[in-house]
Amino acid sequence: MKIANWKLERDADGIVWATLDVPGAAANTLGSAVLAELGSLLDELDRQPPTGLVIRSGKAAGFIAGADIDEFTRIDSAEAARALVERGWTVFGRLAAVSYPTLALIRGHCMGGGLELTLACRYRLTVDEPGTRLALPEVMLGIYPAWGGMLRLPRLIGPAAALDLMLTGKGVDAAKAKRLGLADDCVPVRVMDGASRVLLLSGRDPRRLPLLQRVLNGPLSRIVAGKAKKQVATKVRLEHYPAPYAIIDIWANYGGNALAVPAASSSSLEAIFRSPTARNLVRVFFLQERLKGFGKDCDFKPVRVHVIGAGVMGGDIATECALRGMIVTLQDQSIERIAPAIARAAKRFERKFRGKRREARFALDRLIPDPAGHGVARADVIVEAIFENLDAKRALFADIEKRAKPDAVLASNTSSLRIADIAVALTAPGRLVGIHFFNPVAVLPLVEVVRSAATDDEPFRRAAAFVRKLDKLPLPVKDEPGFLVNAVLGPYMYEALRCLDEGIAPETIDAALLAFGMPMGPVELMDTVGLDIAVAAGKTLAGPGAVLPKTLADRVAAGQLGKKSGQGFYRWQDGRAQKSAAAAVPDGLAGRIVAPLLAAAANCVEKGVVEDADLADAGVIFGTGFAPFTGGPLNYSRGLPKSAG
Repeated sequence: MKIANWKLERDADGIVWATLDVPGAAANTLGSAVLAELGSLLDELDRQPPTGLVIRSGKAAGFIAGADIDEFTRIDSAEAARALVERGWTVFGRLAAVSYPTLALIRGHCMGGGLELTLACRYRLTVDEPGTRLALPEVMLGIYPAWGGMLRLPRLIGPAAALDLMLTGKGVDAAKAKRLGLADDCVPVRVMDGASRVLLLSGRDPRRLPLLQRVLNGPLSRIVAGKAKKQVATKVRLEHYPAPYAIIDIWANYGGNALAVPAASSSSLEAIFRSPTARNLVRVFFLQERLKGFGKDCDFKPVRVHVIGAGVMGGDIATECALRGMIVTLQDQSIERIAPAIARAAKRFERKFRGKRREARFALDRLIPDPAGHGVARADVIVEAIFENLDAKRALFADIEKRAKPDAVLASNTSSLRIADIAVALTAPGRLVGIHFFNPVAVLPLVEVVRSAATDDEPFRRAAAFVRKLDKLPLPVKDEPGFLVNAVLGPYMYEALRCLDEGIAPETIDAALLAFGMPMGPVELMDTVGLDIAVAAGKTLAGPGAVLPKTLADRVAAGQLGKKSGQGFYRWQDGRAQKSAAAAVPDGLAGRIVAPLLAAAANCVEKGVVEDADLADAGVIFGTGFAPFTGGPLNYSRGLPKSAG
C-alpha cells in the first residue's frame, strides 16, 4: 500500500527511524489510515527485521495528539465503535510483541492514543521542553483508553499512579514522566537522537515493578479498585460520568481489555459509546476548540503588561501574565498593598516550577511592584482591576490614556459595569475593551472579552490574542450588564437565596446542586465570592424588580461576608466551609434553582450577548463549571420536557 503518513529511514547501524507526519495537519493524530499504515510498516519490518525501531514525530507541534476526534464523532453504531477499538488494540499489540527493541522519542504533546502507542514500545525517551506533556485524557471525553492504556500503564508505573492519570486525564511533563517510570530517561533536545540510539541499543531490560506493585496489579487488584471507586465517588456520580467507573472495572476485572467486556455490562464499549455523557463531552471538546480559535487572526505579541489594582483578582492576573513570560508592573496605592500579591505569586511559581528554582526566580523577577504607575508608559496591555465604582474607573482611564502608548490595549476587568459607561471618560472611547477574568484566575479557563458599540476592531482582536497568550479561553461578549457569565449566575444564586429565606438549609441547597452536577453548591459559591460582592452586583445581575433577600442582607449587616471573614452562610476554617449533614433534598429543588440560569442563558442569546447558543453553552461551562456532562445549559434545556423548559 502507499504510505502517506510515515517516513522510514534505515541508518548504517540497521536502526529504522519511523517519522509520523500527517500531511496537511498541524498535529499528528491516529486516524484509521495512520494505523493501517503502521500495520503495513510492521509487516515490512517482519520481513527485514531492523536492529531497532525509533518512532518519532515530524511535527513541530508535538508527538501525537491522540485519536482522530473527527473520525470518532462519525461513529454511528456500537459495531463501528468496537471496530475502532479493535484496530488500535491489534496494531499496538503487534508493536509490543516484535522481537527487536523499540523506542518512542517523545517531544511535545503525547496524548491519548499517542501515549498508548508509546506504551507498546520497549523504551520511552522524553525531551525536556516546556511543550512535552504526556496524558491519557479520554475520560474527559466520556470514554476510556482502549488501545492498551488500561493494560500497559498499570504494569509500567503501578496501579495507583496509573489510575490517577487515567481517572483524572491530567498530564505530566517530561521530567515527571521519568520520575513516575513512564519514561526511561529525560534528555535535552540537543542530544535526543544520540540518546535514543544509546538507549535503544543498550540491551536494558524493560522496567519491572517492585513485588508489592505487581501484587497490587494482580491478586490485590480488587482492593485497589474498591478504594479507587470510593475516591471517584467523592468527585463524580456514576449516572453522570460512567467512564471513570468503567476504567476501574475493566482494569480490575478484564485485564485492561475493553474488548473482553460483555456488551450488557455498563462498562462495555457499547454502553460507553452510546452514553449521552460521551456525546456531550465530545461536544464540549469542540466548544473549547472554537473558543481557542478567537484571537488567532491577530499576531499581537504582548511583552509588557501593567495591572492596576493588587487585590486578589488584579494580583492573580499579574501573576498569570508573569508566568507566561511577560514583564508585569503591578500598581496599587503603596508597596504594602502590593506585597500580599507578590507573596501569593511566589507560592504559585514555586508550585508551578517545582524543582526548578531558577525558573521560579525568573518568573518572580518579571513581576515588578510599581506603586507610582511608571509601567503605564511602556505597557502593551493595561488592565484595570480596581473596585467596582464607575467614577473611580473613569478618572483612572482618563489619566491612563494620557500616558499610555497609542497602540496599547486599554482593558477593564469590571464584572458588572458597562464598558461604554467607563469609556466616556476617554477621548478615544474605541480603545477600551473589557477583559473579564474569573476567580480563581489560575483555575478558571474562561475570560470574557467585552466589546461595546464604540470598541474598535483592533483593540478587540488584540485583547482576544492576549487572552490566548495566557492559555485562557476568550469568549467574545456584548457590553450588557453582567455580560454572559454573571448574567446567568445572578438569577441562579438569587433563587438559592430565596430558598434560604424560605427556611431551606444551606447544606440541603448545596447538596441538591452537587447532585445535579455542579462543581460547587450556590451557597458555598456565594460565600467564596463574598456576600458583600453579591449585594453590590446582585440587583443589577438578577434582573429588574429583584429584591435583596433577607438572609443575605442580614449576614452582610452583621459583617459576615463569607470565606474572607471566616463566617458567611457557613463558618470557614482552614479555607474550608464547615457543613452539617444535609437533610433530605426536596423533589425538584435543583430544577427550581437551575431554571432561572437556563432562562437567563437563553435570554443572553436572544439579546445577542453572545453570537449563538453554542457559545453561550461554552461560556457557562468554562466560566461557572456548569455540569459538563449535560453539554451546557441550552443543550440541557433542549432535552427537558416542554412543560419543564
